[in-house]
Amino acid sequence: MMEFQGLRQRVMSEYRETVGRRYFTVTGENPDEEVIEKIISNGDEGGFMFLGKAVEEHGRGKVLETVAEIQDRHEGAKEVEKSLLELHQVFLDMAVMVEAQGEKMDDIEHHVLHSSHYVKDGTKNLQTAKMYQKSSRKWMCIGIIILLILILVIVIPIVTSLTSS
Repeated sequence: MMEFQGLRQRVMSEYRETVGRRYFTVTGENPDEEVIEKIISNGDEGGFMFLGKAVEEHGRGKVLETVAEIQDRHEGAKEVEKSLLELHQVFLDMAVMVEAQGEKMDDIEHHVLHSSHYVKDGTKNLQTAKMYQKSSRKWMCIGIIILLILILVIVIPIVTSLTSS
């Protein structure tokens, strides 16, 4: 932004110098800041009246060429200033977009950090579930063995009593 302001100041300074030189060329007098400011601010309407007077007084074709050149340069300076303002706006828009993208990147980073935490918790839960699964299988086997022993305890006396009778 500072470079844009510096460029804009330089263009305006060069334009002021050009207007001053042209004024001196036409009138033979060095203009003061007030005259240059009046010429710049009034543009083609009142600021270049001195040139018309000089044409009437001197009647030279060179004066008309000088007027046309000054007007062309003034229009060129206006176009350059307009382009610089548009460029400035583009940079402002880009700054806003970069800021928005920065916020999105911060959100993504935040979610990545939380996802790694969730993955670690999930891994712990899977290990705990695996431990519970082993434990439940162990108790299931113990239960089946006890059930088989009970069945054997019940069936063996019945079978022995039936075979003895």
